Amino acid sequence: MTQTSGRIFDEMARLVNDAAGVAQGVRREAETVMRAQMERFLRDMDLVKREEFEVLKDLVTATREENERLAAKIAELEARLSVQTPPTGA
Repeated sequence: MTQTSGRIFDEMARLVNDAAGVAQGVRREAETVMRAQMERFLRDMDLVKREEFEVLKDLVTATREENERLAAKIAELEARLSVQTPPTGA
């Protein structure tokens, strides 16, 4: 009887190990499918990557600073022009 119970326990242990292996395989497969679905979903949403966003953010900041600098230069030149131009009219 001891040998029979030992075999039963061995078979049960083997069955549990096999079931655990199958469950782990199913989990990996489900993760792979979910990851692929999520990547496809994000790609279809046409989202921008963080690196691309940061580059564009820096470019916009530099462009804004350049525009402000040019606006100040235009204002300065207009002020000089108005001082140099005598008023018209008599």
